[in-house]
Amino acid sequence: MKELFKGCWTIPNLISFIRILLVPLFAYLFMQGDFVPAVIVLALSGLSDCVDGKIARKFNQISALGKMLDPLADKLTQITLAVLLFLTFNKADDAMLKAFSWVFLVFIGKEFIMVLGSVIMLAVGLRPGAAEIYGKVATLAFYVVMVFIIGFGPEVGAFRNLFTIPNTLMMILVIISAILTMVAFFSYIPDVIRQVKEKKANKSK
Repeated sequence: MKELFKGCWTIPNLISFIRILLVPLFAYLFMQGDFVPAVIVLALSGLSDCVDGKIARKFNQISALGKMLDPLADKLTQITLAVLLFLTFNKADDAMLKAFSWVFLVFIGKEFIMVLGSVIMLAVGLRPGAAEIYGKVATLAFYVVMVFIIGFGPEVGAFRNLFTIPNTLMMILVIISAILTMVAFFSYIPDVIRQVKEKKANKSK
């Protein structure tokens, strides 16, 4: 625990902590139907996610706590978004949107498996892998698509009176994001296999 909090008082960690606090605020605004402030909060969360890692690397403020807080903020945000949009579109009058709502379970399932897998890995003495390029691309795509949907999507778009995304386009964007999410998920598997092999090799020595 001492090593975890060593050098934790950094700007990137503060940003990650604020992002975590923004999750319940976003959920509250969304559920109240205040989509304009909700999309602003989501956009701020996404932008801050883009800068905290750069700040950490540029000013040498990388810490063990930061490596946990940043993905935690991502996972909480993504799960919350996926759950809220699933519930919203599942209640839609449009049969196509209602059927499509189940795609959001892909994001929920992926994050659930990632969290469960990380717990199991830590329990057996393995290290959960940090986000690689696939994970970063998938996260960026997810934020862009979700901000676009909550800004201009059917049912929830804060500015849909000005412009509403056609259902088909929205579905294509979500499916692309879901595919990138699954690619990112499978990209972690080789590192897990490598660690398992190394652990077995060390035990046999």
